[in-house]
Amino acid sequence: MLPVGPQGFAAARPTPSELRNRSIITVDDLPPPADGRFHATIQAVPAGVLARSSWTKDCPVTAADLRYLTVSFRGFDGHAHTGELLANSRVADDLVTVFKRLFAAGFPIERMRISSTEELNAAPTGDGNTTEAFACRPVRGQTGWSQHAYGLAVDLDPFQNPYHKGEVVLPELATAYLDRADARPGMVRPAGPAVRAFAAIGWKWGGDYRSLKDYMHFSATGG
Repeated sequence: MLPVGPQGFAAARPTPSELRNRSIITVDDLPPPADGRFHATIQAVPAGVLARSSWTKDCPVTAADLRYLTVSFRGFDGHAHTGELLANSRVADDLVTVFKRLFAAGFPIERMRISSTEELNAAPTGDGNTTEAFACRPVRGQTGWSQHAYGLAVDLDPFQNPYHKGEVVLPELATAYLDRADARPGMVRPAGPAVRAFAAIGWKWGGDYRSLKDYMHFSATGG
């Protein structure tokens, strides 16, 4: 765990040598597709899934307006795996299309699962790399709701695609990935497959922000 400073963030740190070209093998949380092909499901959120998510009645979206998605993804091992997402019902079909395109392009993803409130509020390790959509939390460093809290945003491979504003880097150990000229697997690149896939459904990329860079972030509203 990293110590958190007075502004609520842990200090950025040099990336350990073994993570400068991060390609960790996926540990399956859900059974991988037996045929190695892309599959997806969309359904109302099961009670058990909702209970282990960060959703509460105080979130700005109702549970009835969320959907539980499973989608295949390609790991850094090149194999097919199954991930899960919570997303707003308005964008569920579009997100299946996005991840189908990423799968076809061979874009690698380390892990895709739903985070609990305890995980969102835990002390930082600087090492997180979970691809996810819904997270009931405010905008980083602010009090207003993030688009994640509405299920209208996706963070893709956060370690390879960190958030950067001033001295703040998230995840804190991902500083080696601030060098966007050093292309490595899992990095979101301008005009690359991830940007193209999300642009096709009208979503904006945080790598295009001017006041900060949020290379992991895609959202329906651009915020």
